[in-house]
Amino acid sequence: MQKFNTILSKSNLIFMLLLIALSGCGANETKQSELKKENVSNNNHKVRNVPLSYENEGNTNNNSRLNATAHDYYESITTQSGKELKASLHEIIKKQNVLTYDDTRSALKEIDQDPNNPDNVLLFYKGGSMNKNSFCGNEPCWNREHVWAQSHFDDNRTIRTDLHNIRPEDKWVNARRGNLDFDWDDGHVNNPNASCKGTDLGTAQKAPDTCVDGDSWEPRDEIKGDIARTLFYMDVRYEGEGGPDLKLVNDVDTDNPNHGKLSTLLQWHQQDPVDDMERKRNNMVFEKFQHNRNPFIDHPEYVERIWD
Repeated sequence: MQKFNTILSKSNLIFMLLLIALSGCGANETKQSELKKENVSNNNHKVRNVPLSYENEGNTNNNSRLNATAHDYYESITTQSGKELKASLHEIIKKQNVLTYDDTRSALKEIDQDPNNPDNVLLFYKGGSMNKNSFCGNEPCWNREHVWAQSHFDDNRTIRTDLHNIRPEDKWVNARRGNLDFDWDDGHVNNPNASCKGTDLGTAQKAPDTCVDGDSWEPRDEIKGDIARTLFYMDVRYEGEGGPDLKLVNDVDTDNPNHGKLSTLLQWHQQDPVDDMERKRNNMVFEKFQHNRNPFIDHPEYVERIWD
């Protein structure tokens, strides 16, 4: 009987020790679980603090790679200004995927798709949209407009196919713009509310909100800032490495590789701020095609820091 009691006591002791051990493991697992939850919470908080474009908000799972990349894209930019900032941005944005010219047509059908009609592309100067399949061809048709006009740079493939500089446009309107610099119409220099002074009948019919005179092209108000930021990008992106050194100048009727008019573009940049359509387009060019960005859409304040 005494032996039995001894065995029973030992069994109870072993059982109690097992309970204590199991309890410790459970507590440890609970702590590990809580720690993992805490880490996940911290990571999510960091993701939420990454500046997101409007179409990516609340969708951090599918776009975490893009968000992180966009967040880090300008990490080398701190307090630089003037030529130093321009050089730093150039080093960032020159890293790009170069398309073929045929590729640009397909890309435009995506990045400039009419949000109200997915069968159409948006026309830049004219406004409105046109069927994607109406690429020229027979008129009415659309083709590729180079905002920094092709005759203002050599036949350089990288520049010619840069999507940040190409927009769909009505064939006739594109031809009418030609290689004109951007500036106020003569009638708007002193009175922005005046009627276009130099617009011809054809432009008035095809692009009614556009003004044109002998040496300049004044687009509709809704895209004035878009044009300015496109040309700022081109000036910084192409610095003469393996091609022309593109320069914005404070003049019109300019020659290759210059483009104007800088003082007017600075005004347009202020008067027509960055909008969601620009941000969306910039993100698509970056994510799907060229993998570089227009810094003046992401950081409009860089304009004043370079061209103050």
